[in-house]
Amino acid sequence: MPKETGNGLPLPESQRDHSGGIRSKRPNKRTVLIRGSLLPVGILTVWQIAGMLELISANLLPTPVAIGRSFVDLIVSGELFGHLGISVYRAALGFLLGGGLGLLFGFAVGLFRRFEETVDPTVQMLRMIPHLAITPLFILWFGFGEFSKVLLIAKGAFFPLYVNTFLGIRNADSKLFDVARILEFSRWKQITRLVLPASLPNILLGLRLSLGVSWLGLVVAELMGSSEGIGYLIMDARQFSQTSIVFVGIIIFAIVGKATDSFVRYLERRLLRWRDSFNG
Repeated sequence: MPKETGNGLPLPESQRDHSGGIRSKRPNKRTVLIRGSLLPVGILTVWQIAGMLELISANLLPTPVAIGRSFVDLIVSGELFGHLGISVYRAALGFLLGGGLGLLFGFAVGLFRRFEETVDPTVQMLRMIPHLAITPLFILWFGFGEFSKVLLIAKGAFFPLYVNTFLGIRNADSKLFDVARILEFSRWKQITRLVLPASLPNILLGLRLSLGVSWLGLVVAELMGSSEGIGYLIMDARQFSQTSIVFVGIIIFAIVGKATDSFVRYLERRLLRWRDSFNG
């Protein structure tokens, strides 16, 4: 029976979902953008006013306008894009290495119990080792070159995809495999038709986390010793008390990190359209 409004009339079809319930009305993109901009715009406005009134020290916290000038200067000189290109290359290489291995091992551990019993205890121990604890060891083994930086990023990217892929496979409904046996699905069909779709939400979550950790690993890798990259730009600016350039580096990390996260969320919307989930 159709749901009714407060005056006893049935709800319009456009406000009812496929099960007859009330469908939440999602705001348009412009409204979402305005709402998301309110807080940062308000913070920047207060920040700028406080700096202009000299309520805060320009050396400790330069105004948004001063940071913007440094941003433009670095773009005009070409220095910013040079450092950014190096950082993106390192993060991408480390993510592909660590994330790819994490996905592969996650599938193997999720599908084969013997492999889980052999590999998972060791992986879980390694997962507990912090980045900063293993950094000196990487420096001793591989020096300050690119290889140690890529390995440090790969170490961080491995575990989120590994854990979430494993959980996604093990959370698949066992009744699906009973149906697959009845239909005489091959092992390949079970993986492509059942395991992969069922574990896809967890895999995409692991992808988001893995990309985020890759950027954190990049910061540690470039701060531990580098002559190029955004991390080097921040360290060099800190030594010369160029606080506005330090903020530029932080903002670059935030923007690129947000861009990669938004890309994965776009993939989630495209690949998980079949899922009927609560949107708030």
